[in-house]
Amino acid sequence: MIRGTIIVAEDICKGCELCITACPQESIGLSDRMNNLGYRVVHLVLDNCTGCVNCALVCPEGAITVYRTKKTGKAESKTSVGVEQ
Repeated sequence: MIRGTIIVAEDICKGCELCITACPQESIGLSDRMNNLGYRVVHLVLDNCTGCVNCALVCPEGAITVYRTKKTGKAESKTSVGVEQ
């Protein structure tokens, strides 16, 4: 079973919401927190991310890194995918 999570570089996120629209699982939402540029940043709101990387692909700032965790029995292996700056 593949599970995913995201890490958002909050200092460059502009809260454009493209990632929210692109997420088929509706896992991403806007935070109430503001970054140092004055934008509300996105964050993971549901624990149902599949690691599809749609959010990272559409982010114009390259602010999202997606991590996938593959559960195989008792062991887990993590891989990083997506756009990093």
